[in-house]
Amino acid sequence: MDSAHVTRVLIVANRTASTHRLIEAVGRRAKAGPCEFALLIPDVTNRKAADWTLETALRSLRPVARGKVAGLVGGPDPFESVKEAVGDGNFDEIIISTLSKKTSKWLRRDLIRRVESLGLPVTAIHPPNFKEDLRTLGSPWEGRGGPMSS
Repeated sequence: MDSAHVTRVLIVANRTASTHRLIEAVGRRAKAGPCEFALLIPDVTNRKAADWTLETALRSLRPVARGKVAGLVGGPDPFESVKEAVGDGNFDEIIISTLSKKTSKWLRRDLIRRVESLGLPVTAIHPPNFKEDLRTLGSPWEGRGGPMSS
């Protein structure tokens, strides 16, 4: 890869736009090589709420992204919003952050597979379920403020 090449990464998130898992993933991607990010908040029915989510998320993402993160607001259809952003933005890859399998409308609508059909590499960020969380923690109470936490 040419060392002058900057990879353009589209981040797609709404209610998970400021979550720890997404922030970590963006930080890992930024460390992997030169890149620029744009955060797309799709599935928008309330522009004021989207602006608040975008503003909050950009404050969290900019330090780990090692630079500017552009903000984009899409329309009510998440796939159409991503498709439009990809068409307009010359992106090289996409990171999609969703809610859990139990609550995510995007997963029920098969958004990740549909976005993959656009031909770009897609990384999906899902929150762990409780069982997955238990396997990664030394104690089931670690990080939960339970009686065993220090």
